[in-house]
Amino acid sequence: MIDSHCHLDRLKIPQGETLDDSLDRAAEEGVDGFLNVCIDLENFDEVLRIANSDNRIYASVGVHPNEMEMAEPTLDDLLQRAENLKVVAIGETGLDYHYVTDAEKLEQQRNRFRTHISAAKECNKPLIIHTREAREDTIRIMREEGVEQCGGVMHCFTENWEMASQALDLGFYVSFSGIITFNSAAKLREVVKQVPQDRLLIETDSPYLAPVPYRGKPNQPAYVRQVAEKVAELRGWSIEEVDRITTENFQRLFRL
Repeated sequence: MIDSHCHLDRLKIPQGETLDDSLDRAAEEGVDGFLNVCIDLENFDEVLRIANSDNRIYASVGVHPNEMEMAEPTLDDLLQRAENLKVVAIGETGLDYHYVTDAEKLEQQRNRFRTHISAAKECNKPLIIHTREAREDTIRIMREEGVEQCGGVMHCFTENWEMASQALDLGFYVSFSGIITFNSAAKLREVVKQVPQDRLLIETDSPYLAPVPYRGKPNQPAYVRQVAEKVAELRGWSIEEVDRITTENFQRLFRL
C-alpha cells in the first residue's frame, strides 16, 4: 500500500525511536510508499531531506491555506523547488474557510491557490488540494484556472458527492483518510462507494486524524491499513484489491 498523503517531518515520534522505526512499522503493515507533503516553504528543505533519505518516499512543495503568517510563495518559489526529481506534486494548496472570516485573508487564500495552480500547470505536476467549508470557491477557481491541464487529487476528502463529482469531471482523483472510520462519517462513506475505481486513493494525513481504533492518538503511516480495510469493506473488495488499485492509481497520478 501507499500512504498518498502524510507529513513525515511532523510525526510524533515516540521517545527513543526514530522516523525509520515508524517506517518499519508501516512496512510490517504492507505500506511501502509515502508522499511526504509540504505545507510551508520554511520547512521544505526538511521535507525534501526526508524524501532523499529513502527511495520509498516522495515529496511535494506548497503552502497550506491555513499558514497565513508564512511568507507568501511566488510562482518562482514553487517552480524552483519543483525542479527536484523527488518532488512529484504541487501542494498542499486550496481553501480553508473554517477558521478564517476576514475578507482580506480569504482573498489571500484565493490568490495563493491560483499561484499554486499556475505552478502545477507550468511544471506539469499534479496538485494536492485541501478544501474545507469552501466548496463553491474551490471548484470555481479550479475551473477558472484550468486545473484539468495538470490534474491532481482532492486530499483527505470530507465533502459531498456533488463536489466529488465536479472534481472528477475536472480529471481529479479523490483520496480518503481515517475519517471514513469515524461514527460521524456515514455520509462520507457513501461517497467512498461512488468514486470510480481508477480515481481512488488512500492516505493517513499523519500525524493528524488517526483512524478508529487509534482515534485521539497521533496518527502514523502504518494506519493507512485501517483506511484500506474500511474501503475494502465499503466496496466489497479484498485488502489485496485495495492495495493494487490504489497503488496503480498513485503511480498513474504522480507519473511514476
